[in-house]
Amino acid sequence: MEQKSSKSLQKLSGLRRDHKGLINLMPLQTGGMLTDAAREALTEFADGYSVCDFCQGSLCNITNPPIRDFVQELLPQFLGCEVATITHGAREGKFMVMHSLARPGDSILVDANRHYTTFVAAERAGLSIIEVPSSGHPEFRVDVNEYAALMKQHAPKLILLTYPDGNYGNLPDARRLGEIAQEYNVPYILNGAYAVGRMPISMAETGADFIIGSGHKSMASAGPVGVLGMKKKWEQIVLRKSGRHANKDIELLGCSVRGVPLMTLIASFPFVKERVAHWNEQVSKAQWFSAELEKLGFTQLGERPHRHDLLHFDAPELYEISKRVREKGYFLYKELKERGIWGPQPGLARSFKLSTFAADRQQLGFVIDSFKAILSKYS
Repeated sequence: MEQKSSKSLQKLSGLRRDHKGLINLMPLQTGGMLTDAAREALTEFADGYSVCDFCQGSLCNITNPPIRDFVQELLPQFLGCEVATITHGAREGKFMVMHSLARPGDSILVDANRHYTTFVAAERAGLSIIEVPSSGHPEFRVDVNEYAALMKQHAPKLILLTYPDGNYGNLPDARRLGEIAQEYNVPYILNGAYAVGRMPISMAETGADFIIGSGHKSMASAGPVGVLGMKKKWEQIVLRKSGRHANKDIELLGCSVRGVPLMTLIASFPFVKERVAHWNEQVSKAQWFSAELEKLGFTQLGERPHRHDLLHFDAPELYEISKRVREKGYFLYKELKERGIWGPQPGLARSFKLSTFAADRQQLGFVIDSFKAILSKYS
């Protein structure tokens, strides 16, 4: 028993990532790759609660390091909101709003392309979930005008739009939904986990009441960490304080991220703020890459023309190969890894997701050539 325990402990040392250094097309990672400044902060603030050295009781009021300036000035400007805070991730931000503004048995209206955590957060809050349908295969578009009829029918306490969704990279008309939300006087949550930090987006311009971002998905930070922006009128409800511990937010269980993820988020922020200005280049690159893969017989799912770096492909040729090789769907993962490429989820060949965000055109050209070589090898 002692020998087995010793072997188990040995596994915990010298930990390494198999895919580090490969061309990274993994949608969960491309927008969260750390800057050099963030890697320095990672080491500097790695010890325990090191960000709390000069805390007076409120994380978002700490001046050294400059968390207060970031949360109270820079972040609201960036998000186009009036008040902002730090969360443990997008899912926690969604739950905070749901739990604060609705009660068990109330309804929430969400898009059919919503992330699974939207559903789970609503379940945890005890809410009844109504979905606005998508157009289905192949574009899976969400027409936000369809929210109106369901709002009349169900009188939801909240509505939520995923912008973009994590499956197809679709960008519904968030501004139009803001007009509908104001018409029906229903608070509107914009889940921008794959938008905030990648592309220009403003809560105020969309008419949303809340905007949610993910640091580790799209703001070049370690995880988990997220951001939540809101209108000033919701501050006393969502960020209400404890009756006994006056500096502590109830929904955040006092404080949220108290260490490395927050400091990497802050350290990367100047770079992130600048990179969103180049979003048109990212869209052009994604469209070019998609067109090249479609020449190989793949079919891009989601909206056309596509306006995001997250891409989803049907690949019938690869699926046919997977049915006759020993590795089944894992053959694609193996072939790409051998060529220095990390992206599609291991085991998937019939359809897969990629993100072009972190790769340059030369690297993407190599990826295209690699798919050509794989198809040729098994033809």
